This record gives sequence, C-alpha cells and structure tokens, in this order.
Amino acid sequence: MAGKRKVEWEDYASEIVRAIPKGVLFTTKAAGKVNTMTIGWGTVGTNWSVPVFCAYIRTGRFTAQMLDRNPEFTVNVPLTGFDRKIVGICGSCHGSEVDKIEKAGLTLVDSDEVSVPGIKELPLTLECKVIYRQAQDLSLYPEGIAKKFYPQDVDSSATGSNRDPHIMVFGQIVGAYIIED
Repeated sequence: MAGKRKVEWEDYASEIVRAIPKGVLFTTKAAGKVNTMTIGWGTVGTNWSVPVFCAYIRTGRFTAQMLDRNPEFTVNVPLTGFDRKIVGICGSCHGSEVDKIEKAGLTLVDSDEVSVPGIKELPLTLECKVIYRQAQDLSLYPEGIAKKFYPQDVDSSATGSNRDPHIMVFGQIVGAYIIED
C-alpha cells in the first residue's frame, strides 16, 4: 500500500512549473466517478493571501461538469521518469465515454483534505478546493492569442477543440504530499 509524505508545495514550485507544459493530471471526483485529464496550462502561486493552483478547463469538457458537482480537485505531477502514454490517454479520451483511470492503469490514493484522490504514478499531489472560477472572455485576448488558441474551427465536443473558452479555476491548495511505495 502506498504511503504519503507531506510536503510544502513551495518547495516543489519549480518542479510543478516545469512539468505543466509537458502535461500534468487534473483529477476530479463526483457521484462516485473519478476522472482525470491532462492539462498543459496552469499556474501555482499566491492569490488573496492563500496558496492557489489556477487551471484552465474548456467549458465543454467533462471535467467542468465534474467540478460543478464537486468543487475539489487534485493536481498530479510527475517527479521522475514516468510512462508518457498516461498523459496521452488522459489528454485524448473523453471521461464521459472512457474510464481513463482504468485505461491508463492508474493507481488512486485517497487524499487527506479533499474527496478527490491522488495518482501514484504522478506522485507529487496538490489537494485543492475551488475558491473562484470565471469563464474567460475571448474578446479580451490579443488577436494573435485568439487566432492561435480559439480559431473556432473544431467543434467543442471533439478532442483538440478550440471553439469554447476556458474557465479559470482557482483552487486553494489545502494539502500537498508525495505518494511513496
């Protein structure tokens, strides 16, 4: 059975920031179902005098629906080499259609402060409770960013969609640990 070693998230901030563009997992749980998705956009820091992780979730994603039901999540970050197929599976399959946990062979580990588990294969885990969320206004983006990331030519239901905006989700970091064997 996996154990957990509590850590200070700040001690791992640089590892988290370096891992995000390569893909980390954003995990949700609602109505007894656990879902995870690969994210490549996010930030970690301090807002409103509390530690936060800010993620960007497209409005049409199953993850957005899960957060509506349960405003808690974990961020799961690799620390050393891991099977890159995990981020491929979790970034290309729809959680409403596929059990990504099973398909990717992931091991769930109960969290301490939130109802959403961590993932052993990506052992650095941030436990977060949503404290703010807002749909982004595409008209406020500079033209180059809007054209590149929101060109309106891929339907929102498709993998790789770009038509729908993101919801900025700020989660207060309420716990951090590393899952160990």
